[in-house]
Amino acid sequence: MRERFSDSESFVRMSGKGAGGKRPGRRSFEEDFHEYQPYDYQPYDLPDASDTDSQPAAQLDGPPSGDRWSTWDQSTPTEKGPEPRPDWVVTELAAVDTEFGIVKTGKEADVFLLERGVPGTDRRTLLAAKRYRDGQHRLFHRDAGYLEGRSHKESRVSRAMARRTEFGKQVIAGQWAAAEFAALSRLWSTGVAVPYPVQILGTEILMEFIGDESGTAAPRLAQLRTEEADLASLWDQLEQSLVLLARDGYAHGDLSAYNILVHHGRLVIIDVPQIVDVVANPRGRSFLERDVRNVGAWFVSRGLPEAAVDELSGRLAREARFD
Repeated sequence: MRERFSDSESFVRMSGKGAGGKRPGRRSFEEDFHEYQPYDYQPYDLPDASDTDSQPAAQLDGPPSGDRWSTWDQSTPTEKGPEPRPDWVVTELAAVDTEFGIVKTGKEADVFLLERGVPGTDRRTLLAAKRYRDGQHRLFHRDAGYLEGRSHKESRVSRAMARRTEFGKQVIAGQWAAAEFAALSRLWSTGVAVPYPVQILGTEILMEFIGDESGTAAPRLAQLRTEEADLASLWDQLEQSLVLLARDGYAHGDLSAYNILVHHGRLVIIDVPQIVDVVANPRGRSFLERDVRNVGAWFVSRGLPEAAVDELSGRLAREARFD
């Protein structure tokens, strides 16, 4: 699976009171989250051309082409994707980023198409830039669930988050971005079919663009016509990823035919901000079953036997050690 990747919305722990602890030797998403959590929650913005005092001389002239210099060197080692990195990841300091427009809008974040390339060479790649919105333009409809069990070492920050002040909203945006990057990094390393996370900087996540070289994004599973879909192959790929998730003690938490992409027969799961720790969560088993039945309904309506959904649900329960 990793070989196939090379060729080519933050998590919710949702642990309730009285939930069991993690398995011996098992690293939790909470620990991954704190590893990637940025110190400064301010969003990354392009330099203000009028602010000449705060900009280095090189940025005043701007890159030789594109909209900005590559931000690769501005992310710390823990804010970059897991190694070994795919060959297509452009890490050269001479690279520039060129934006081509919006790919998807959402309540918490928007996704833009971006090309990162080295001028004068063939070293270039398309990326999806997911940017969480600022406090005035963001609708965090899942804040309550996301913040459950979350705390901050500074009480003033915790109070700001609870009161939803502008600063508090900014912190929440940073936590959403950091937690999603941590989830993507862990899932990709585990072998789950998710986009490779390239880097995070503030509230912007750069990740593998799932689509054609022309910039056309891959369709969602829900958009596929029956004659275009190899149901058996897609179901097998879905099963492989969900088994890996369950074996590690997690469920997607909000899986459906709308957050799965299909690119030339390759299935990719997206939007992972609500990853659920089924070991710690007292309703963990129900989350596993819900994921399977939600996306399984799409397959069943196109000819998959309902028994296959039941079988997968039972297998995930065994992989998660519920049975």
